[in-house]
Amino acid sequence: MGKFKDIWDKDKDGSNAEKRSFVRYAIVATAVFIVLVGFLNKNNLVRWIRSGIEIQQQERQIKEYEADIKDMEEKINGLTTSKDSLEEYARENFNFAEPGDDVYILEDEK
Repeated sequence: MGKFKDIWDKDKDGSNAEKRSFVRYAIVATAVFIVLVGFLNKNNLVRWIRSGIEIQQQERQIKEYEADIKDMEEKINGLTTSKDSLEEYARENFNFAEPGDDVYILEDEK
């Protein structure tokens, strides 16, 4: 860290004044560039990282939806191929009954 501090001391330039002034200029220019690109620019690094995280979350959500769609398609296929499964589904979920059936509806209290 000592050599880095010495770069800013113009009294120590001596015969290397041109080199040291260029190094100071390069450090300042690089710092300004990093600030502009990293934070102040419209397409900055912070926005880029946030967008990457958002894309990962959306891809994860797409995979979940694809799995849900696959499960629902299997259910639909099962319900459309068998009359018994369709009837059982209707009875359980929609409280359907055939004429003459005794129906008891029990609800959970929450």
